[in-house]
Amino acid sequence: MTKLMKDICILSDSFPPLIDGVASAAMNYAKILNNRGVGVTMAVPKNRKADDSVFNFPVIRYPGIDMTKQIGYVVGNPVAAATLKLFNNTKAELLHSHCPTMSQVLAMELRSTRNIPIVMTYHTKYDIEIKKAIRGRMLSSMAIKGLVDIVSTCDELWVVSKGAGESLRSLGYKGDYIVMENGVDMRKHIAEPSLITSTTSGYDLPQGVPMFLFVGRLQWYKGIRIILDALSDLKARGTDFRMVFVGKGQEEKEIKAYAKKAGLDDRCFFTGAVYDREVLAAWYSRADLFLFPSTFDTNGLVVREAAACSLGSVLVRNSCASEGITDGVDGLLIDENATSLASCLARVIEHPEIMRTIGRNASDNIYISWDDAVERAMARYEVVIDNYKSGKYRRHTLPVESFLAFHAKLFGAR
Repeated sequence: MTKLMKDICILSDSFPPLIDGVASAAMNYAKILNNRGVGVTMAVPKNRKADDSVFNFPVIRYPGIDMTKQIGYVVGNPVAAATLKLFNNTKAELLHSHCPTMSQVLAMELRSTRNIPIVMTYHTKYDIEIKKAIRGRMLSSMAIKGLVDIVSTCDELWVVSKGAGESLRSLGYKGDYIVMENGVDMRKHIAEPSLITSTTSGYDLPQGVPMFLFVGRLQWYKGIRIILDALSDLKARGTDFRMVFVGKGQEEKEIKAYAKKAGLDDRCFFTGAVYDREVLAAWYSRADLFLFPSTFDTNGLVVREAAACSLGSVLVRNSCASEGITDGVDGLLIDENATSLASCLARVIEHPEIMRTIGRNASDNIYISWDDAVERAMARYEVVIDNYKSGKYRRHTLPVESFLAFHAKLFGAR
């Protein structure tokens, strides 16, 4: 096992009490590094609802503005004198930024004063979020250019899938990247029958009727329209099934209305967000197939969570989430449309052994734990530190003042 007795500062714009994929990644990095004897400091914006006493590592909360109602996050102020003063006593030898916005600005400020390298993990297709949030092609194009500029300021870029890296390249990124997959904190297991029963008892889920599952944000860009249209097709054929959506999101009301209009409200259920990992494992364990026709996600951690519970997934062919999946072996691949998904589901409903087989194979082939993911990252940290000290990285800089002014304009444009 790699032994890294150094100090690391992890920076993220999102962190509990906000829960999303980036927050989960940052939290798991910090927890596992700390457990392995690495000195870890977490740097995140202040949040009045936060309770950092639950963590086994120090959390530095720096000043910020609560914009959760507008954009879902607290926007930190990384260049305030009060912010930088909080880091006077840290001994970090490497900075690991998980967000190409304020976290990266803070990382640049700390690099300039500490002369230490920055690793950035690029988690998601931020350009899709930008285009969705900002009206006007010119302004969104400016925002995407700003995104690429700030990503380019890190010393080494990690992406969670090759597709994420190539997506960034298509936006104009010219540098190198390393694929460093995220892990999942769902242990390999099938939930206890009693927990499955107590979790699902409030829903009409007859034994012997195929049950499909989706876990994630309820946003159309997750491929949910494809799911609902495919299920509508199955119902029109007279095929019986059940569908459960676990999660919440800004488009939840629209999605529920769409399902009702399609006549699916008698067999399509919405649980809301589930934060208890064992309860979530119960849903994975009860389902027969996980539906995830998303081309937005860069890694699809929920696909690996499902695999932890021997649940196979249906994914869009050539999507980032389908990387490493072999069709018919440890997953099922479809074209990005409802007709393809409906045909796939109709086939496996007629041959349910297919679902059981790909579930077992997914558990064996595609599951990766956070322990394994962080083990690989630790080994790479050593290389980054050595490369930085020997001058192998080209230094990229971005005027902080212009970056902050630009983002202020963006927030005002929402």
